[in-house]
Amino acid sequence: MEDRSPSLSPLAVSALALLAERPMHPYEMYQLMLQRRDDRRVKVRPGSLYHTIDRLTRDGLAEAVGTDRAGNRPERTTYRVTEAGRAALAARLTAMLAAPAEEYPEFPLALSQAHNLPADDVVLLLGRRRDALRARVDELDESARKLAERDLPEKYWVDLDHERAMLRAHLDWLERLLERIATGRLDWQKEEHS
Repeated sequence: MEDRSPSLSPLAVSALALLAERPMHPYEMYQLMLQRRDDRRVKVRPGSLYHTIDRLTRDGLAEAVGTDRAGNRPERTTYRVTEAGRAALAARLTAMLAAPAEEYPEFPLALSQAHNLPADDVVLLLGRRRDALRARVDELDESARKLAERDLPEKYWVDLDHERAMLRAHLDWLERLLERIATGRLDWQKEEHS
């Protein structure tokens, strides 16, 4: 049987997940995404979020449930997820969790071509990367501490724990690579091709 459900972009997944929590208007969704640091996972801008909500509504995955106006602010439409939206969200999350996706991050490409640079340059550049990653781990550790203090259930920020683990593994691997290049155990001599 062919799957005819609408495809969901990462921003659509995030939007439906928020609407599954409770009805809200897009500006509130945007603020909540920033507060929760969802912008680490999904590229989000107010305009793109409004466009995504329009598409979800058009596809029957979300629906408007009312409008309100506070003071001199423009009228805001509140949306909620539909049953079709809950089903589409569950289907997309199921697929994303179960099967690795072919992703094309830049770092593996840069590694595969780093042999085109002198070893000293590579060590310097990877050292900068290591330092930036260490700072990021410290930042995430602090975020996790604050979330734990707020008694926010970990199921809402398990992605943060995943990111911390992946960064630590990346740092361990990077330290070993730097040591191998610096000591010459990884031969970085430029090969001459005739």
